[in-house]
Amino acid sequence: MFQRLPEARRPALPFLLDGAPAEGREGDSVAAALLALGQDACRESAVSGQPRGGYCMMGVCFDCLMVIDGIGNRQACLTPLRAGMVVETQRGRREPAR
Repeated sequence: MFQRLPEARRPALPFLLDGAPAEGREGDSVAAALLALGQDACRESAVSGQPRGGYCMMGVCFDCLMVIDGIGNRQACLTPLRAGMVVETQRGRREPAR
């Protein structure tokens, strides 16, 4: 559904997505990179376990929460993609750090 514009040729940024190599583009948010890869789920609902994905893409709805570089509850739509990032689907609710 989401495709990059042909003129949007920016340098590639490699990252890990759920332990597998993936690639986004310079200037992407984490959520935009996932959508361009065809992955629309960022997390699983803590209540029902249903997949949830970015909805508003501007930081209002909190449906794009992910574990990014080991920190949970990060908004993927507001987090700029960096080379070498470790991005994981957030499953259920996150426990506070101890």
